[in-house]
Amino acid sequence: MAYDTIILTLPPRPEYALTVRMTASALVSRTGLSYDEVDDVRIAAEEAFIYAADHSPGVDAVSMEFRKTPDSFEIRVTLGDGERVADEDAERRAAYATFILQSVCDRFEMASDEDGTHLAVIKTLPSERADAVG
Repeated sequence: MAYDTIILTLPPRPEYALTVRMTASALVSRTGLSYDEVDDVRIAAEEAFIYAADHSPGVDAVSMEFRKTPDSFEIRVTLGDGERVADEDAERRAAYATFILQSVCDRFEMASDEDGTHLAVIKTLPSERADAVG
């Protein structure tokens, strides 16, 4: 089964957070979610980008994958495998971002493999809506 997948690659700088937010909004608005649910996804996309930009030292770009499946809208970000700087401000921002991501999405996952650490936020689509927008 084919899924709609869009990959957005941007420099890891805060001024690009609005681009990520608007891209997520445009893509998720096709799913039939409510205004509040679309806003949750916009917030999640921006926080995921800021988290990635802050926690991927030495990378030239942050790639975000937006995927619409029959039952969910997913945002996946690879954080890279670089050494993370452990300063108090970065840890505080990470804790805040994690709290926001857990609050606005149905699932929040962090996993590591040979390609680095990956962050994923997932918003579940109600089955009747998922069937209508296939």
